[in-house]
Amino acid sequence: MTRRDLSRLLLLPALRAYGQGVATRKAVPTPRGKPSGLPFHARFTDIADTAGLRAPVFYGPADHKNFILETVGCGAAFFDYDNDGWLDIFLLGGTRFEGAPGATNRLYKNNRDGTFTDVTEKAGLRRTGWASAVTVGDYNNDGFEDLFVTYWGQNALYRNNGDGTFTDVTKEAGLLRPARWGSGCTWVDYDRDGRLDLFVANYLKFDLESATRPGANANCNWKGIPVNCGPRGLPPETPLLFHNNGDGTFSDVTAASGVLQAKGSYMMTAVAADFNNDGWPDLYVACDSTPSFLLRNNHDGTFTDIGLEAGVALNEDGMEQAGMGLGIGDFNLDGHLDIFKTHFSEDTSILYRNDGHAMFDDVTVVSGLGVETRFTGWGAGMVDLDNDGYPDLFQVTGSVYPEIEARLPQYPLKTPRVIFRNLGNGHFEELIETAGPAIAAPHCSRGCAFGDFDNDGDLDALIVNLNEPPSLLRNDVDGTNHWLKVKLVGVKSNRSAIGARVIARYGGKTQAQEVLAQSSFYSVNDSRLHFGLGPAETADLEIHWPSGVKETLPKLPANRLVTVKEGSGMISR
Repeated sequence: MTRRDLSRLLLLPALRAYGQGVATRKAVPTPRGKPSGLPFHARFTDIADTAGLRAPVFYGPADHKNFILETVGCGAAFFDYDNDGWLDIFLLGGTRFEGAPGATNRLYKNNRDGTFTDVTEKAGLRRTGWASAVTVGDYNNDGFEDLFVTYWGQNALYRNNGDGTFTDVTKEAGLLRPARWGSGCTWVDYDRDGRLDLFVANYLKFDLESATRPGANANCNWKGIPVNCGPRGLPPETPLLFHNNGDGTFSDVTAASGVLQAKGSYMMTAVAADFNNDGWPDLYVACDSTPSFLLRNNHDGTFTDIGLEAGVALNEDGMEQAGMGLGIGDFNLDGHLDIFKTHFSEDTSILYRNDGHAMFDDVTVVSGLGVETRFTGWGAGMVDLDNDGYPDLFQVTGSVYPEIEARLPQYPLKTPRVIFRNLGNGHFEELIETAGPAIAAPHCSRGCAFGDFDNDGDLDALIVNLNEPPSLLRNDVDGTNHWLKVKLVGVKSNRSAIGARVIARYGGKTQAQEVLAQSSFYSVNDSRLHFGLGPAETADLEIHWPSGVKETLPKLPANRLVTVKEGSGMISR
């Protein structure tokens, strides 16, 4: 029996018996080291209002939460729905049980001048309800990105018609299922046949008629104060996997594929990526207050959960954490995909370092992340914010208990964003105020997406704030660092190139990135891969397509976007 197996047997029953609804370690922050004194060349400004993003994202009452459904919130996406080369915005939304404000999901078209126009009605995407997550991908390989959205209720597949409109084809596609609380979701070509399949996580069983009120039992209290109940004490759900039949329909292969073994946990954000470098996409699911899942692709249409033995189900102490958001990237530039996962307050976010064979080490404390335990983290990214060639860590935060602040002011509802700047030596340095006013500004945030909406060569951030308008953080990078963006177009592989890996070599460094269909918290980043290059003026690219094809592009000049078509090389620059 391994140490991880022993931890699960001995620790988990005790942890689940703990008298509160969410996992927290009551972690003591580690001492902060001396500031590096190095300048940070990225600065963020919230321009949402001037950009036209003024509609609030309603999600339950603002001053109290009777039910866990009202607390979780939703995601967002940066994607180019009309193929004009500029990122548009899709924002999910919720509602309220009483006094519903008529909110809806919203699609904003990029006007190419720093502003956006709400085209939700014209696009046919108006829907009121409790939306959760979105995944973006071209499931029918027609050249236009489609949307799948999970709900508490019936999920929805929106086919992009290529003329600025979408059609709800959920029923025609065979995706109508008994209503659940859908959570994370991601497109994934798990059998590498060139067609995008669909993985859908589900959070827990919640029924309004039988829902328990705040303070009813030990899972409905936090620090002795009555709060909404859960997730502990509520029945967990199971995931779904749908195989793309190639004719616009999907078949349920949940049981046959083995993903049904991922049960007993409260599933949240889902990521499809190749964590063991075997060329096949695996599935990692962050789970709330329960062990997380790493479903290894067996190359035969089936998956095996290896989360415990791989070291990513629990933390290094063998304890459950309240997994919400996921940032995926190569923070130490060894060519392997690492995992950054956000958690509840009085705990740290966690950083798992990948050895390349899907065996992970918890390097949270040694990397410097243990200094921060104050905030509840949600959306996350492992992205190079200052173009110095080293991926940084970004997370948004916000409480789930509005009632707590009046009695315990040290636990406010609205809290700042957090940046951990990569120092390039395996260590990170926390930045808040020095990264710009938009980072220090307090909000109750959930989903977060990263992308270059103004095409100026740096990564901006779109953030969902509950019961207020979203934030659009424009990043203004100064200095002399260079960058390179890579847009991939699949041919034999799926058209969106989801699952394709790019290894960039620049200035003696090596960094791996993959095209992902969901990460952060219930959100989707710009599918154009962004590499900061630091002082390097060229980069060599090695592209591994999902089909198994490998291409190389040497000595690409910096500070431009290159589009690469599978089998044809670079088709535009």
